Amino acid sequence: MFRIALKMLLGDRGKYFGIITGIALASLLMIQQPGILISIFSRTYSFISDVALPDIWVMDPMVKYVDDSQPMLDTQLYRVRGVKGVEWAVPLYKGNQRVRLGDGQLVSSNLIGLDDATLIGGPAVMLKGRLADLRLPDAVIVDEAGATGRLAKPASPGKKAEPLQVGDILEINDKRARVVGIARAGATFQSQPIIYTTYTRATTYALSERKLLSYILVKAKADEPVANVTARIRHDTGMAARSADEFKDMTFQYILNNTSILTNFGFVVVVGFIVGAAVTGQIFYNFTLDNLRYFAVFKAMGATDRMLRRMILLQALLVGFVGFGLGAGATAVFAAITRERPGLSMTLNWQLLLGSSIAVAVIVLFAALISVRKVLKLEPAVVFK
Repeated sequence: MFRIALKMLLGDRGKYFGIITGIALASLLMIQQPGILISIFSRTYSFISDVALPDIWVMDPMVKYVDDSQPMLDTQLYRVRGVKGVEWAVPLYKGNQRVRLGDGQLVSSNLIGLDDATLIGGPAVMLKGRLADLRLPDAVIVDEAGATGRLAKPASPGKKAEPLQVGDILEINDKRARVVGIARAGATFQSQPIIYTTYTRATTYALSERKLLSYILVKAKADEPVANVTARIRHDTGMAARSADEFKDMTFQYILNNTSILTNFGFVVVVGFIVGAAVTGQIFYNFTLDNLRYFAVFKAMGATDRMLRRMILLQALLVGFVGFGLGAGATAVFAAITRERPGLSMTLNWQLLLGSSIAVAVIVLFAALISVRKVLKLEPAVVFK
């Protein structure tokens, strides 16, 4: 009987491909949109993830998320270094500065100033040049996305812009900056170019302000729990101190609560689920109606309601499995294509696939339910009319 059920399904090619297409499109939306959303949210704290060495971030108590750096006095660095349990503490500058390109265009960029002595907080992956080259005069390192995108050298009419290369000259706040390296860094939430330099040089690039220290990066001693050192820094300095994970969570929650990104993407996912359920249910129901005479014959030959339910369920599970496989496969191809691109990207994980597969299972079970009800109410005598 199961073989007959499969022959019934595969024999009607038009409805079979229609059901699969509906499920595949629904799966594509339910996987792709949350995947893009996860990727966008991960960008909100990508800078914290890139600066992986310190255990604790010390900041002004008014800071709400990583891009909301509130400048502090440089003397706070020495107070933090004096706290018990601190192995080392280094300064970090993070701010937005305008970069003038060769054609006079101004591009807003993230300027990162690293500790002059240790260069802690610098990019982990250098594509060209060395991190140590930042100690050269007027030296800066540009992230790959910025070098090939918004900071690329202006092109002549009819030609493409040329990516920045080692040795090219930029102008930051009317001051000379020479590119000594190209690095790979995590994409930021605002997709702005990232420029690395030393802390001292960053303060000269910045506008004249009394306070220029953005963050203090702290490493706790091996025998000291991070939570204890964090509490001591708060008590002794009056500054806010958070572990890297706490700072990520705070940044994520701020973006989540103060933007409509989740609502917009969630609406698309819900629409995909509803449309997938409606299209799949309608086509599967029409498929069942077209085959009512066969189900009537089965009932006249003695097939039980249980057997008919299992036949319809097998048909629904097959189209659900094939449709979900096609949708997930198309999404995986999209994720692979966009993985190395600085712009649009998506995150694909097993939790996302599991959730979407459950949603597809609900869709096909719904389609099977409305079809089963029609079959179970069928009178075998209808085949003889």
